[in-house]
Order: sequence, then structure tokens, then C-alpha cells
Amino acid sequence: MMRALFLAALLAFVASARAQFKLPDLNVNRLLESAKNLGKAAREPDEKEEIAIGQDVAARLLGAAPLLADARTQQYVNRVGRWLALQSERPDLPWRFGVLDAPQVNAFAMPGGTIFITRGLLSKMTSEAELAGVLSHEIVHVVRKHHLKAMQKGALAHLSAETAASAWNTVGSEARAKLVSFGTEMYSRGLDKGDELEADRLGVVIAARGGYDAYGLPAVLQTLQAMSASDSALAMMFKTHPAPGERLDALNRVQVLLDAYSSQPQLRERFLVETKATH
Repeated sequence: MMRALFLAALLAFVASARAQFKLPDLNVNRLLESAKNLGKAAREPDEKEEIAIGQDVAARLLGAAPLLADARTQQYVNRVGRWLALQSERPDLPWRFGVLDAPQVNAFAMPGGTIFITRGLLSKMTSEAELAGVLSHEIVHVVRKHHLKAMQKGALAHLSAETAASAWNTVGSEARAKLVSFGTEMYSRGLDKGDELEADRLGVVIAARGGYDAYGLPAVLQTLQAMSASDSALAMMFKTHPAPGERLDALNRVQVLLDAYSSQPQLRERFLVETKATH
């Protein structure tokens, strides 16, 4: 929006300068079209576009790591995830949750409501409350549109105004493919620290609303903190997220909330039964 306003002001200046100093004619129509396309690129995609973009990104991630071949675990994670999504501000999205058959410790949220956690991360958990804490963190990323906004920001920075506008508005176009490719690469770089800390803070609220011990996510972070920083399974997690200790320190600011809901169930036995293939 600021760029479009700047371009409009520039056009006014050019028109005045051309009249005063007899400058050569400029292609004003082209400049106006660029301003129009930039405005389109800067607008936020609607929900249908958001879902389509997320599905494209999810397909690319599944190309790198398949789903875990365990129907019971997949159904269980979906049940927990969808229950938690109902506690969020966007319960009507087509939420889908899955476990990737990958030893690395990580989780991914795609725009539109698709969320993956890895087998490696699931194997580090000891209760349903811990699973709920991680899934709630990822749900917040979708609800707050963290990845979608980062993709759009990247598109505006790295693509031309025409290409970016086309990417949002033309399903299946080459420009859309480039945008999805950029979004996929973004998962290897991570979000801003503020987005991750917000997802932690609001995630424990969603988990508490779902009836779980609010210390589920902090428990997972403590487990990760105790692991060796040189462990290859943690490399991507540490690259794309703030350090577990920093995240725990930030969560200390909502200690009152955590304590208020610390007596809610952890459901250790059910978790271990439903995920026995990963433990």
C-alpha cells in the first residue's frame, strides 16, 4: 500500500515536472498498471486462495517425506488436532493433521489448516497434553496467518508486481508455482521470532481450552532443551525456531495461566497406546 501511494505521488510529480520543464512523454499508463498490480499483490488472499496455497505447499512437503504408514496413529493425531482446532478462532477451516515418517524433530503448519508433525518429534512426547501443546502451537500459526503473510511479504520483495499479483489470482499459473516454491523454501528458514513466541503463548491457551494440562508445550520444550545441540535430528528445529530455553523464558510471563490449568489431564496412557508405533 505504501509503495502504491508513493508511486501515485511520483506520477503527480512527473506530470507537473513534464509540464514545467518540457520533459519527454512517459508511458504513464504502464506506471498506472504497475501501481494497480502492486495493489493486488499487497492484498491478502481470501480463504479459498489460502487453502489452495496451503495444499500446494503440503504436497511438496509430502514429496520430501511420506506420511507414517500407521492408520491408528494418524487417526489419533487427527482427532486431537481437530478437537483443538475447534477451540480456535477459525474452527471452520478444513483442518487436517498428519505424521510425517521422518526421524527429524519438527512440525509444520500450512496456510488453510494442514499441519504435520514428524515421527521424530512424536517419539519425544510422553502424553496427549504434550501432543496438544505442539499441535496448538501450529494451529496458532494458521489462525494468525503467519506463514501466509511471510509468503506474501517474500513475494512482494522477490517477484515483480505483475508476477506477484498473478500468483495470488491465477490458480495453477507459473507465477503461482513460483510463489509456492518460495513458500516451501521458507520452511527451511523459519518465521520471525515474534511469530514463534506468539504461537507458544496463544498455543497454551488453545490447549487449556481443549481441557489439557497447559504445561504440555513447556514439557516438550524442556525435553528438546535437554537434548544435545549437536544432534542431527534437531538441526532444522534449532535453525527455524528460537532456542527452547528462550521460548521457556517467554512462557514464564504467562505463568499464572499455566498454573491455573496445570491440573487438567495429561492422558499419558492413552497417548502411549495410540502412538505405540513411534515409541
